[in-house]
Amino acid sequence: MAVLIPCFNESGRVGVVVQSVRRVMPDAVVVVVNDGSADDTSAEALAAGAIVLNHASNMGYGAALETGYMYAYGNGFDYVLQMDGDGQHIAEELRSLLSPLEEDRADMVIGSRYGHPGNAFRPAFMRRAGHRLFALLLFAATGRFFRDPTSGFQGLNRRALELLAGGVLPYDYPDSDVLLMALMSGLRVVEIPVRMRPRTGGESMHSGLAEPIYYGLKMSLSMFIVLLNFRLWRKWKAVHGSPATAGKEGMRCTNASS
Repeated sequence: MAVLIPCFNESGRVGVVVQSVRRVMPDAVVVVVNDGSADDTSAEALAAGAIVLNHASNMGYGAALETGYMYAYGNGFDYVLQMDGDGQHIAEELRSLLSPLEEDRADMVIGSRYGHPGNAFRPAFMRRAGHRLFALLLFAATGRFFRDPTSGFQGLNRRALELLAGGVLPYDYPDSDVLLMALMSGLRVVEIPVRMRPRTGGESMHSGLAEPIYYGLKMSLSMFIVLLNFRLWRKWKAVHGSPATAGKEGMRCTNASS
């Protein structure tokens, strides 16, 4: 099993994140994708015990994820758990993402910041509004409702890896559009509540005023393009088969395998 951490300028945080993962899941291979950081992200992650894959320049969050997915798929990992390098995602929750995969109840697990009694912080208003908007768009397109469709705290099995390592990811914001293509491709997706923290430092890729507006417009367009490509997802589903649909509420998780 691999734990994938895409990073851009997370020096001062990523080392602690890697150490926490290695403490909680000592058998996991921790893979940090350094997306052209200008600070000591790469050296810090390496010193903490991670395998580090470096981009020569900043290519975007989606490109960093795709690099990690391709590495994991090419090296035969059965499960990949992904988390951010800023300290927001809690390593102790990784096992919660893993159990539906190991129990073959899901191909993809989304960790939601909503619904867990241990979460004391609330996302900013614009972020919550975006979550609601994309949740409604996903529901309109698929009939499935996800409270936190932009969460980057996820678990994937090999079937999901095969789809996402195949060159379909957008390079900048792979969020609700990827969830939509996964559902249209027949992947079983469940959402579970997990604990999260506020960022411990650095700058969010959705910070400022203009960036969230651009993100909202870009994501809406990207989801529309995913819908237009329905034949591609239908073909993938036909070629790779469609496991029995997971329960629309799927919840909970634990353990590891490589």
